[in-house]
Order: sequence, then structure tokens, then C-alpha cells
Amino acid sequence: MEIVVAKSAGFCFGVKRAMNMASTCSDKAAGEIYTLGPIIHNPQVVKRLEEESRIFSRESVDEIESGTVIVRSHGVRLEEFETAEKKGINIVDATCPFVKKTQEMVALLKKEGYAVVVVGDKEHPEVRGIVSYGGSDITVVNSSEEVADMPRRKKIGIVAQTTQSIDKLEDIVSACLHKASEIKVFNTICNATSVRQKESMDLAGTVDCMIVVGGKNSANTRRLAEICRAIKPATYHIEVADELDEGWIKGASRVGITAGASTPDWIIGEVVARVGALAEPPGPKNL
Repeated sequence: MEIVVAKSAGFCFGVKRAMNMASTCSDKAAGEIYTLGPIIHNPQVVKRLEEESRIFSRESVDEIESGTVIVRSHGVRLEEFETAEKKGINIVDATCPFVKKTQEMVALLKKEGYAVVVVGDKEHPEVRGIVSYGGSDITVVNSSEEVADMPRRKKIGIVAQTTQSIDKLEDIVSACLHKASEIKVFNTICNATSVRQKESMDLAGTVDCMIVVGGKNSANTRRLAEICRAIKPATYHIEVADELDEGWIKGASRVGITAGASTPDWIIGEVVARVGALAEPPGPKNL
């Protein structure tokens, strides 16, 4: 059996940066260290941080009175940031630069008088943080159909959750053209997301089975699974190697593996090893 791993599988730039900042913080910071929500969407990494680095996740800044707080890669709501500052808590801002740029674009659009539309999942922490920079006149949509219910505005400004697909952004921008006289669009989709999705799509079309590795709470990993499944129905989303089912790869001659932006190399390596161990032994060769 041939096992092919997508070139860009695993940690993206923003996640690597956040993890490096957490490591540095663990070595140098005095007092307790916390993150506001999981630093990245991977339960195994979060658990390892707690066990090895004594960095603990808290859901709200209200639960933190002192020490150091690491702002997760997805960012946090503006009011949480401000509350931490008022409390005098030491802040290490590990917000992905691409997410930070999106927050800045929303604040700019608000200042220029645009009704802001965010393309993304309104329940995702990244989107909740982005929305907090737009005041009251801001709408989150996840499909072009949702635009139909929006009132007409003079000016609409559009940004996207960094892990959205360019196709969805284009569809929603097109729908918004019927809702305003003026449209301003910032393509805030991270290039690493686009590259990862393209690689996974290409790989899915050449294999018998596709394994997508990453946290079940990771939006970009779930999206990879959706994209791959549309091309290769035999696509399976797992968090760890123990979830692999031998029946998935039975009879397969080529298995593809990709992983979300918050999946560490050590988990990918364990999945590759497990697939290899489950593979049927090669039959006798005709000499």
C-alpha cells in the first residue's frame, strides 16, 4: 500500500507562532499562565500544554485575576482584551496575524460607515472576536441564501473568517451586490487555507481512501473533510490514530492523509504508522 501525505498537512504559520509563544512564555513568565479558550483547536495539544507546561485554558477572563494570559491564535473579543488590561494581567497576544488583520479591517470599515458582513460561522471564536470590532451594525452569514434576509444598505463592507473557502466568499459577495449601491471587499482568507484545501482536493482524486486528521472542534479540519468527501466519499475525519478502522483501508492500494492547521506532526506521524500497520501484507510476487 502507498501512503501519501499532503505537503502542507499540519501546523500553519499562525499556529506555529502561537505554540512558540506559549513555549517561550512557559520558560520565562512568572506566576500562573492561562489561555482564553484553547490556544488552538486540538484537544491533544491542549492537554499536553497543561501536563508539560502548566498552561491552563480558561473560558473567560473573569476566571483570571493575575498572572499571564495568552490570547489564543483565533483571537478574543475586544472587551475581553480590554478587561484583561484593566485587571493588570500580563497579556501575550498570540492572535494569528491574519486574524488580527481581519479585526483591523472590520474596525476600518466601521469607521468609514459601512455595514459590515462577515463570511463565516457565527459561533466560531475567531468570528466572535472579529464581530466585536464592528459595533452593532454587523452581520455574520455562512451562505449566499442568508443574504436574502438582509436589509438593503447604502454601503456594505465584507470580510471573511480566515479559514473560509474562496468559492463561498465569491458567492456571498455576488449576493451582496443586490443589497447595496457600494461594496468594499477585503479578501481575508489565509493563503495557507487555500493551499491546504487545493492540495487535499487534488490528493483525494488520486487515492482509494482519504484520512483527514485533526480536532473535531477544528473548523478548518472539518472543512477539509467536507471538501475531500465531495471528491472521495471514502473520507474519514479522525483526531488520533486509535480511531482508525481497518475496514476503511481494506483493499486500498493508495491512501491519502491530510491534516488541519492545528494538527501537530507527532499526531500525523502516529496516523501514518497506524495506517501502515493495518495495511494488508503484500501478496506473493511472481518471479
